[in-house]
Amino acid sequence: MKYSNKIKGIAFLISFIFSTAIFGQEIQVKDITNDRNISSVDVYNADQSKGGITNARGKIDISSFGANEKITFQHISYLPVTFTKAEIIQNKNKVYLVKGTEELSKIVISVSKWEQDKEEVPKKIVSISSKDIAYAAPQTAADLLEKSGKIFVQKSQLGGGSPMIRGFSTNRLLLSVDGVRMNNAIFRGGNIQNVIAIDPFNVSNTEVILGPGSVIYGSDAIGGVMNFYTKSPQLSWNEKTIFSGNAGVRYASANTEKTGHADFNIGIKKWGFHTSVSYSDFDDLRMGRNGNDRYLRPELVTRINGEDTVITNDDPLVQRFTGYNQLNLSQKIKLVPDDIWEFDLGLHYSETSNYPRYDRLIQYRNGTLRYGDWFYGPQKWFMGNLQTQKKGNNTFYDNVKFTNAYQHFQESRNNRLFQDAILNTTEERVDAISSNLDFEKRFNPKIKVFYGLEYVYNKVHSDGHDRNIETGEITDAPSRYPDGATWQSMAAYMSAEYKLHPKFTIQSGLRYNHILIDTDFDTTFFPFPFTEATTNTGAFTGSIGFSWVPETWQITANLGTAFRAPNIDDIGKVFDSEPGSVVVPNPDLMPEYAYNAEIGIQKRITDKFDFSFTAFYTLLDDALIRKDFNLNGETEIVYNGELSNVQAIQNASKVFTYGFEFGIKAKMTKNIKLTADLTIPRGEEEQADGTKVPLRHVSPIFGNFHLIYKSDKLKFDVFTNYNGSITFENLAPSERSKAYLYAINENGNPYAPSWLTLNARSSIEITKKINFTASLENITDQRYRSYSSGITAPGRNLILGLNCSF
Repeated sequence: MKYSNKIKGIAFLISFIFSTAIFGQEIQVKDITNDRNISSVDVYNADQSKGGITNARGKIDISSFGANEKITFQHISYLPVTFTKAEIIQNKNKVYLVKGTEELSKIVISVSKWEQDKEEVPKKIVSISSKDIAYAAPQTAADLLEKSGKIFVQKSQLGGGSPMIRGFSTNRLLLSVDGVRMNNAIFRGGNIQNVIAIDPFNVSNTEVILGPGSVIYGSDAIGGVMNFYTKSPQLSWNEKTIFSGNAGVRYASANTEKTGHADFNIGIKKWGFHTSVSYSDFDDLRMGRNGNDRYLRPELVTRINGEDTVITNDDPLVQRFTGYNQLNLSQKIKLVPDDIWEFDLGLHYSETSNYPRYDRLIQYRNGTLRYGDWFYGPQKWFMGNLQTQKKGNNTFYDNVKFTNAYQHFQESRNNRLFQDAILNTTEERVDAISSNLDFEKRFNPKIKVFYGLEYVYNKVHSDGHDRNIETGEITDAPSRYPDGATWQSMAAYMSAEYKLHPKFTIQSGLRYNHILIDTDFDTTFFPFPFTEATTNTGAFTGSIGFSWVPETWQITANLGTAFRAPNIDDIGKVFDSEPGSVVVPNPDLMPEYAYNAEIGIQKRITDKFDFSFTAFYTLLDDALIRKDFNLNGETEIVYNGELSNVQAIQNASKVFTYGFEFGIKAKMTKNIKLTADLTIPRGEEEQADGTKVPLRHVSPIFGNFHLIYKSDKLKFDVFTNYNGSITFENLAPSERSKAYLYAINENGNPYAPSWLTLNARSSIEITKKINFTASLENITDQRYRSYSSGITAPGRNLILGLNCSF
């Protein structure tokens, strides 16, 4: 028997040696669900003295390991596993990994454009999953951000939503869809509504970087970056064809919303197709019954017998006219021919109907409503995006992405003064082309480098005309922007992640950006003292930070710079910024620069309690601010028939923003947890004489509190949303002149009152394929208006949704 055992042992040893000789001890790591090879897997022994990274085909040589030495395989998207070398060879030199839900929830893409562990990132990231989106049931992508409780959103009309992050908004925040920047050359400093073009039903997840992101994203990424990732086609990975999809409807009582959505996926072995369609119809929005009478809509303008007439609103709680409708279409195609290449084509289209600008319709002049009409024409957005990915195993990269996109934007503004027959229209179109080449290279388990090149080209088409609504006669009028103006950006960047210790990671980055602007001005309507403007300027930005995760703590710190180059809106716009003021072009503009510091602390006190805190400070130098100006020595000109004060965007200021963000998560029982978030932002603008005034886009204190019950098939959430007040003294000077937006204090001055709402929502899984959601927002029917908003928030609002998957 002993002799027999010896023979078996010798035979096993010979077999082991023979197999080693045949295969060179090269093994392959695969995904257990689809048998795809997994690259960039960390492979190491117990003390991490040996190891490496799998190549593009998921292969690695393990000849340096002993036969019985334990080898760990770890990847950011998968559960880690450990085997001995002998076990791996016995399994035909293959190791299979399983994707873990918890691991996937820790992944962020936005900071470097490649997958990173959230615990290794020194910036604060707000992640919103598809499940979060479905449960919150947002009407638009702006509402999607607001319902996260960490981002403040301003609205001038129902078809709107302008995020504010850490004292910055509009063109100082960057929007990105599937890795393509949405900001274009006419993103303005005033509040914008472009985010509503993104279909919340078609978003798989959203990541928001709070704070600067210029190293990776370039100009505009001063206050934050909002990344929306749309749903991707799913492949079958075998010869069998799969077909799946979703269909849903939603209703909201406050604006009689009627929304329908359908998407479906066809997947075969190497191809995947995903189609999405959404349509929403919104009626006029009803405000709450309990609150300030200043927000009521007591009267409105209508045309009777061909003449503008002010009539009494039958129901002052209904904000006539605010309703509109919207269509969203998306088609994505994925091709994965092998383990090396992947191709993704995304086509997206969004179109709204005309939608009134409500804050202008409630303005008065000389005791009478100022406008007979003020509405935006259809907002249209198209994006075609082709992304090519390749896995490599060479000196320069492990993974590379080449992204090419074309976008077309179309919008218009239409306004007519009360009892005036002339409807003034300005129409804008922007064609945007962009190319990004992004690389990822991992030198060892401790060092990873991201680098890339970017080119962006925008061309602006702008036209203006007046139409007599009585005779139909059309005459030329000033355009909003110089027609044919171009804006170009060229950039190179590099970012490095260094894992000094398994629990201590340093990340730094550097970017150079060059901006070219070329505009020709038409002096037909305004005698500008210039006929053209050119900009040829560059900007360096950088950042460095660390993330330290000792035991139950995570401590992060980050220092960084960011910039925003002037765009066509800054340099060449002519428009009425507010009653009695007109903004004119200013060709002598330079970039503004931001310098930011941030520290964050997260502490898990027990397995059931988690606390987070972030403090931030930003200095914006040479800030592009709208200030009084003169045109040919004149400080007032006639615009749209009215003598108006002349203003222009200028590098005329320093801006300081700072604040604190708090978060709490507590698991009370197996099924009950509570969460709370509070944001305290502050900001000031330095004047020419050294005095400081409140900053316009700093929101009030805001926060939320949620008490959540969750079981296998039921989720129920009772929560409050809170906004603090902003006194007259703390209102920005530009906001003080907009008294019609605000409540009035005892001294007759405008201010933004605080407000609190009580809300409840639930989700019920009727079957594995059918899900029902119900929400009751603003239960106490409060009448309130968010800071700087032109429209009053919804009153008591019942939201019902039904989704079926197949």
